[in-house]
Amino acid sequence: MGNSKMDLIMHPIRMRIIQTLIAGKQMTTQQLTEMLSDVPQATMYRHLNKLREAKLIEVVEQNQIRGTVEKVYSLAKGGADSTPEDVTQAASEEHMQMFMKFTASLIADFGDYLQQPEYNLIQDGVSFRQTQFYLTDEEYVQMLQDIRAQMARYAGRVPGGGRRRRMMSTIIIPGRAENQQQKTGEDTNDDN
Repeated sequence: MGNSKMDLIMHPIRMRIIQTLIAGKQMTTQQLTEMLSDVPQATMYRHLNKLREAKLIEVVEQNQIRGTVEKVYSLAKGGADSTPEDVTQAASEEHMQMFMKFTASLIADFGDYLQQPEYNLIQDGVSFRQTQFYLTDEEYVQMLQDIRAQMARYAGRVPGGGRRRRMMSTIIIPGRAENQQQKTGEDTNDDN
């Protein structure tokens, strides 16, 4: 799985590049480096090349600037989406490995936040919680659409004017299918 689309996307820096390019944004390496100011330019180039080689991003424009060519990148169609093969053909161990990479990146981001000389969890809006929902498949799809619509309202804003980067990560884990009927008290026997 080392070369799968999901494995490429799950790298923390590449994930941030893709998130920055979501919603049809087109950006140069310089603009991406300004947006992700903690990523050195050489590292940015390396990860852009990996994403381009994997056809997750594409060069949509090239500008001649003082003897060099400046490339403008955009997310390729479906670039942020996992393929059905990545999702269905991966073994349990591979899914666990992807999940561990994702949670490790969350731990690293939170650790970086805590390394500041001063921070205020309440004022900064730090939050982590778990909420359970009992939903039909249709209700679940509607909830996701509602959440995505709200997030899209704010996703395109750029740094500056007092804005600081705030990351919202979602992890959705359904209960085990065989336990659901037991928990709701439903009888699976039709002999009643």
